[in-house]
Amino acid sequence: MEKNYTILYKGDLRCEAKHLKSGCDLTTDAPTDNNGKGEQFSPTDLLATALTTCILTVVGIYFRKKGRELTDIHCDVQKVMASDPRRIKEVIIHFDFLDNEFTYDEYKLIEHYVHHCPVTESLSKDIMITTNIASFYSS
Repeated sequence: MEKNYTILYKGDLRCEAKHLKSGCDLTTDAPTDNNGKGEQFSPTDLLATALTTCILTVVGIYFRKKGRELTDIHCDVQKVMASDPRRIKEVIIHFDFLDNEFTYDEYKLIEHYVHHCPVTESLSKDIMITTNIASFYSS
């Protein structure tokens, strides 16, 4: 079985991870609301980031297969935590499609991938995913 990553706990609630294929590194910290310094992404920040980037990647793959290359989709992401047990309760993704124009059916497809990308399919159904995609075609 091939390893994908190595992770080292550095102490002081900080971890360093290395992506073995690319050599890319990332560091995580515990957030300030959970005894950490908050100087890096927290593990739960990475989960919300993974969700958003997975949605964008799957959408990009779909449109590329249709002969259309997407660029400059901006997302603001908010992670809402719950306690007892401490967990992600909601991920709010605000999409700004900038100069990309989509039909109603294409917006519906993007909305589909919000709920059916590989990361979404791997998450607990207790995590609410809220987006503003519907507002783009509701008018």
